Amino acid sequence: MQVRGITTKFGENAGKIWSVLYKESRLKKDKLLEITQLNINDFFTGVGWLAKENKISKDHEDCYKLDNTNLETEIGTNAGKVWKILDIWEEADFSTLKRLSNLNDNEVHSALGWLGKEDKIIINEKQKFTLK
Repeated sequence: MQVRGITTKFGENAGKIWSVLYKESRLKKDKLLEITQLNINDFFTGVGWLAKENKISKDHEDCYKLDNTNLETEIGTNAGKVWKILDIWEEADFSTLKRLSNLNDNEVHSALGWLGKEDKIIINEKQKFTLK
């Protein structure tokens, strides 16, 4: 049973980031957080979503901008790790995903955003991620 539509939520997070970058062209993470009023977790799910859409890149000064993504290798690889864990374990909460993948919070959230854009995950009634 799906408790909430994370695909919708993650997509909305991505939309907020996209809208700000469309107007501002290039911003550091802290400024994006301030303007979008997203928390850090929602920010990274949005970045993961936009990376899967090939719409966001990050430069050497840690500024984000709308462009063909340069985050595919990193976030896509991490999404593969999270997907594999869920494929084997069938369900896992965030801390379990973090521990088993050996990724940090931001990396797991970005991976979840990527998988959300692919419409491959849900959160069940036990607040655990599962594959669709």
